[in-house]
Amino acid sequence: MSTLFSEAEKLAFELADASIEMPVDVSDDLFGRLQRHYTTEQLVELAAICALENFRSRFNRIFRVEPNGVYCPVPRPPAEVGA
Repeated sequence: MSTLFSEAEKLAFELADASIEMPVDVSDDLFGRLQRHYTTEQLVELAAICALENFRSRFNRIFRVEPNGVYCPVPRPPAEVGA
């Protein structure tokens, strides 16, 4: 992952990825690593944001709600040579 993000930010991304799995699977290991960087209150907020975004995206798909122009997808980086 990019060096532009702190360890705490990388863990928040990892939590976001884990929260979209079916079923959701936030391992004890991931949760323990998160606890080293975030307070309980911050973890509750991160979890709430993940849950809200999952709800919003699933709800919007039912009604075929498209992005309103504010959303700008980030292009995937080119594949690494030899990967």
